[in-house]
Amino acid sequence: MTFTLTLKCPERSGIVHAVTTFLVGQGCDIVEHQQFDDDVRGSLFLRTSFTCARAATVDDLTRAFAPVAGDFAMEFEFSDGTPPRILVMVSKFGHCLNDLLFRWRAGSLGAEIALVVSNHEDLRPMAEAAGVPFAHVPVTPETKPDAEQRLLDLVGEHEADLVVLARYMQVLSNELCQKLEGRAINIHHSFLPGFKGAKPYHQAYDRGVKYVGATAHYVTPDLDEGPIIEQEVQRVDHTYSPRELVTVGRDAEALALSRAVRWHCEHRVLLNGNSTVVFR
Repeated sequence: MTFTLTLKCPERSGIVHAVTTFLVGQGCDIVEHQQFDDDVRGSLFLRTSFTCARAATVDDLTRAFAPVAGDFAMEFEFSDGTPPRILVMVSKFGHCLNDLLFRWRAGSLGAEIALVVSNHEDLRPMAEAAGVPFAHVPVTPETKPDAEQRLLDLVGEHEADLVVLARYMQVLSNELCQKLEGRAINIHHSFLPGFKGAKPYHQAYDRGVKYVGATAHYVTPDLDEGPIIEQEVQRVDHTYSPRELVTVGRDAEALALSRAVRWHCEHRVLLNGNSTVVFR
């Protein structure tokens, strides 16, 4: 079995030596190693994948590594090869969901899609055709607190490790954003910062934009301002109609979101304040 260790800690000498010495002592063989020294913030970020010659579990490794982590003030996590379970939230646009379902069925998403939740019924046939359960949770201003509680209940019932907002057209409350901190990803129809509100691609057309893009980021109470995981851009010009810009933009959304989900599920994304370190 392949395990992955991710960590961040204050930058100082001896960190990599301590990690590799520990792994050798545990009879482990490193198969992939990446690190980043953030000289501006004085932090080190590290991701190491390894195999063990002897039987081991995440709990075993966590307990054994704790003294090393304490010496260097590390925030760390071990994970095994179990694919995380994700809950996908949608409204009426199906391009991102369709892409996630395709990659999941092809085995390239790095996760198991446990459930699709929507405030509309439109995408039920797409989810159920792929063999994924679908839950309809309607939302109105009056029922929003109950709907968000239902969402949290579904996260627990389906043991979802990650919530993916795949063009879910409802603003989550600050309370829900805080409860899902670090485990909810949203896709924004813009190479942020960009055009907000209704018909963003029509606004882009009116302004004669030369690039169309999309941004995948973690959900925070600050709307569309969470730590960015991935951005995808496509060059366009004056010949593109609003309809063509929509097509290009949706392709960018699907690609940026799927990359962000896969990297998160492969434990390649580490939070760095309001930013991220992504070990691709």
